[in-house]
Amino acid sequence: MTAHVLCSEIFVSGQDPAQVFAQTIAPYPGIRLLARHIHYAVDRTRRDVRVDLFGHFAAHAVYRDKLGCLLLQGTGTVDDASPAEASASPPPLMPDIAGPAVVEPDNPALRAALDQVFAEPSAPPHRWVKAVVIVHDGRVVAERYAPGIGIDTPLLGWSMSKSVTNALVGILVQQGKLTVDAPAPIAAWRDANDPRHAITLDNLLRMTSGLAIAETGSGFDPAARMLFTEHDMAGYAEARSLRDPPGTAMHYSDASTQIVSRIVRDAVGGTGAAEQNFARRELFGPLGMRSVVMEQDSTGTPVGSSFILASARDWAQFGLLYLNDGVVGDRRILPEGWVDYSRRSTLGTSYGAGFWTNAGTDVGARGRIRGGVPCDTFFATGTLGQRVYIIPSAALVIVRMGVTQRFPDFDIAGDNRLIRSVLATLGPRPQPACAAAFVRPSGPS
Repeated sequence: MTAHVLCSEIFVSGQDPAQVFAQTIAPYPGIRLLARHIHYAVDRTRRDVRVDLFGHFAAHAVYRDKLGCLLLQGTGTVDDASPAEASASPPPLMPDIAGPAVVEPDNPALRAALDQVFAEPSAPPHRWVKAVVIVHDGRVVAERYAPGIGIDTPLLGWSMSKSVTNALVGILVQQGKLTVDAPAPIAAWRDANDPRHAITLDNLLRMTSGLAIAETGSGFDPAARMLFTEHDMAGYAEARSLRDPPGTAMHYSDASTQIVSRIVRDAVGGTGAAEQNFARRELFGPLGMRSVVMEQDSTGTPVGSSFILASARDWAQFGLLYLNDGVVGDRRILPEGWVDYSRRSTLGTSYGAGFWTNAGTDVGARGRIRGGVPCDTFFATGTLGQRVYIIPSAALVIVRMGVTQRFPDFDIAGDNRLIRSVLATLGPRPQPACAAAFVRPSGPS
């Protein structure tokens, strides 16, 4: 993890290595006690990062231009290192959400809300907020960045990447190339006698596949092993056995979405370059997302569970796609009903299909609503406090990026305060009819 994150933050995001190590890596549970024994070397000529623990257990990550960073495994060979050369991005269908300068809020209450978000406590746990962008009615009304971060700085989304993978699947459903309710197109599961044959793409998107791919945060669980020790991430996840019948239990895991990323790759041409081009042509280009970097594993499959980087403004433009029901300009990118499908609760939890949601009946959803977050809110989220909040009833998208070492929820209370403050500046508005928004029994097929 140290090697990969340092490489991405240094060479893609342009951050200072010492600050990245001190803020993102050293305080992390499981690393905290070992941090003083971790040694890293950044070679800006070779454009790589090498890390060892106690002088052993070496790790090596390399920077590859538009492909971002790659954590080398085993012999260090790469099956698919080809960059996405071909099609140029199409012209954006979405108008710019802001000009070239940082948008300073006119409203004193908005300025005060940003002051509060960026205020740093005198003692740990720290917030270390990096960027906030607030978009109302399609335009940025306020934004702020930490020193060293700008409007074009790609920021690591961590598990917000899962929401991007959701969008790529939605596009393929719209094009008739994938069906969420059919058995997932995985070669290893084709045998009807294999109990994994019953796993659908919907199960994978909703974390109800039943596979033994638990994510516990221990560093020893299957999801961590997949991300940081496996040459073929999706192949490792696909080979896991079942622990539950598909559709009966929800277990959140990066491995589930990584299998989906391989499905997307296979559906658009079978190579990493094909998936990179597909994403740029069908999603990032139309949205005007110019800073996106999708990092890959050694087989060329984008790490669609965890390692997509984009500027805070680009993450906001991504949120606008879902605020606008999957339509950009006069073009429908996502199928009709896809947004409702994505934000519908899975088995009563706060998780939908690649997004988190206030539609659940669990403690998290109820707590956010009590904290003043509208009940129709859904959001992309990643570890350490990366979030894109989408609030249809207020025509509002709020992006909040940081390395907030407040476990386990990364200062969700601070986010609730920010949302309440922003809503207060908008004045009276109709209350969302949430019950009607989430009762659909099934999503698009």
